[in-house]
Amino acid sequence: MSDEVKRSLGEPERVRPVSHLLRDLRSLRVCVFHPNDHDGAQLTQQLQRIGCQVQAFWPPLPAPPEGSEVVFVALFPDMLNLAYDWCAAEDAPPSIAVINYENPTVIEAVLRIGAKAVVASPIRSFGLLSALVVGREIGAHTKKLKRRVLRLEEKLGGARKIADAQDILCRQRGVDKTEAYRIIREQAMAKRMTVEEIASAIINANDILSFGR
Repeated sequence: MSDEVKRSLGEPERVRPVSHLLRDLRSLRVCVFHPNDHDGAQLTQQLQRIGCQVQAFWPPLPAPPEGSEVVFVALFPDMLNLAYDWCAAEDAPPSIAVINYENPTVIEAVLRIGAKAVVASPIRSFGLLSALVVGREIGAHTKKLKRRVLRLEEKLGGARKIADAQDILCRQRGVDKTEAYRIIREQAMAKRMTVEEIASAIINANDILSFGR
């Protein structure tokens, strides 16, 4: 792994103290997509006992209410055809699957919605708190990793542009890459632009001048 990649990814993050994680649950906004039955009522009540602010819906909405921080989704064998397209959105809250049966089809549905944790039905108090904490933390960590990957891709894209611009200057001015980079950097400082922006301008100008050759 290159030094650039290591710097972008950073050191492994420390897990927050459990006391902080539990305290945060007292104001957590939770959406529940579960049939209006005894099990659904149990799930809602248990979450409220934990201290969460719960909104329950059935049939499920096209997307969770704005501001939802965690979503419980019932994935029973007779309702696996329901679409949860919102799960694929970049800003989708983490989902926790509620299942009452295990088979390849149900497991596939759990993976399809990208569930960060699983709760067994019938609902019991045991395991619900752990699933809530773990699901939320995994969801938050996943989003952080995605942001890091995007930043890394931007850095790599910028590095490629600079390298291409250096090659252009080397050919046109007969200088080496070190001198080419110095020219790019000086132009960036003089024009108060980034070296990536100057590199893009050099590439665009070269493309225009080379058009039709």
